[in-house]
Amino acid sequence: MKRILLSWSSGKDSAWSLHILRKRREYEVIGLLTTFNEAANRVAMHAVRRELVQKQAAAASLPLWSVPLPWPCSNEQYEALMAQTCAKAVHDGIEGIAFGDLFLEDVRAYRVRQLHGTGLEPIFPVWGLPTRALAREMIAAGVRAKLTCIDTKQLEPRFIGREFDDALLADLPESVDPCGERGEFHSFVYAGPMFQAALTVSVGETVVRDQFVFVDLVANQPAPVPTMPTF
Repeated sequence: MKRILLSWSSGKDSAWSLHILRKRREYEVIGLLTTFNEAANRVAMHAVRRELVQKQAAAASLPLWSVPLPWPCSNEQYEALMAQTCAKAVHDGIEGIAFGDLFLEDVRAYRVRQLHGTGLEPIFPVWGLPTRALAREMIAAGVRAKLTCIDTKQLEPRFIGREFDDALLADLPESVDPCGERGEFHSFVYAGPMFQAALTVSVGETVVRDQFVFVDLVANQPAPVPTMPTF
């Protein structure tokens, strides 16, 4: 099997890609590759705290390959940092990187172009799947996610923090892709068949930045185990 990394946004599409790849015999996912806004210590666009992504990686029994990005970060800086990461991956015997892209041709072409000549194969395990059927399949399989970012030019702010479930799909306008592939929304997965155990999170503060609305998700701490009194 080819040893690969999976580009991990913390959202449902990358999580489902992990589930699909593990069912195949041709690839072995050996790590989750995530870029973080170094100043905020969060996943870019998804605005998810690093500690939550670390919990996802632990639940998936995989190491996290984190790439810190300066803020602001030019495209040249981003590509230079990713080139360094690709070189390290090849040095470590990794043969490809998988992405959870669904149908945006320009995004796929950019991935292919960036990996050209690196020795890493670009892999697209969920490419071309019908997104409405895919969304329903994820939900039926036990994927649980919350919407962490809304592009208010495409979707109303009231959807922020909602569960990615059948009720959400029924409420989405016809113009919005059921998987948010055009950037209408981003999500954070806290349960599903790709994890050994579900995470517990709470919806916190909502923040508006330009046309985007973000919600802060916070990891719930387990209740302390009562101790017997001493006499």
